[in-house]
Amino acid sequence: MGEYSAAEEPLDGTGMRLAVVAGRFNEHVTKPLLAGALDTLDQHGVSGDVPVYWVPGAFEIPLVAMRLASSGAYDALVCLGAVIRGDTPHFEYVAGACASGISQVALTSGVPCAFGVLTTDDLDQALARSGGAEGNKGCEAARTAIEMVALLQRLSSPATQGD
Repeated sequence: MGEYSAAEEPLDGTGMRLAVVAGRFNEHVTKPLLAGALDTLDQHGVSGDVPVYWVPGAFEIPLVAMRLASSGAYDALVCLGAVIRGDTPHFEYVAGACASGISQVALTSGVPCAFGVLTTDDLDQALARSGGAEGNKGCEAARTAIEMVALLQRLSSPATQGD
């Protein structure tokens, strides 16, 4: 299993405009991801008024993310959900479409879309990654969003071109 490495420099989300898109399907997993993400954003200075947009499931996340990214209202999005493998190929279709869609939104809009959608083999793995023994991937996605906004801001600054 991979291990998350936090940014070496302190993250400061002060003044950043972030929103969360969260899937309701497997809500018992998504709610702890959301709590972790919102707590992490707050700890790093992002305003306490972070809007949360609930969608039916992970498959619907990219469409709402695209609408929010194209609105110009947000510097980054945190996308949260849980797709748990079952006995049919449905898992592969939903997980693949969700991941590809979120990536496409980020690439076409230039707005970072942090991927906090769990794709696990079973419920135990999902619970372990949503605040259990394996940490909280919602927290990691929130930190990723802040880090990416800061990096893109540095890349846009003439003083740091080439750093």
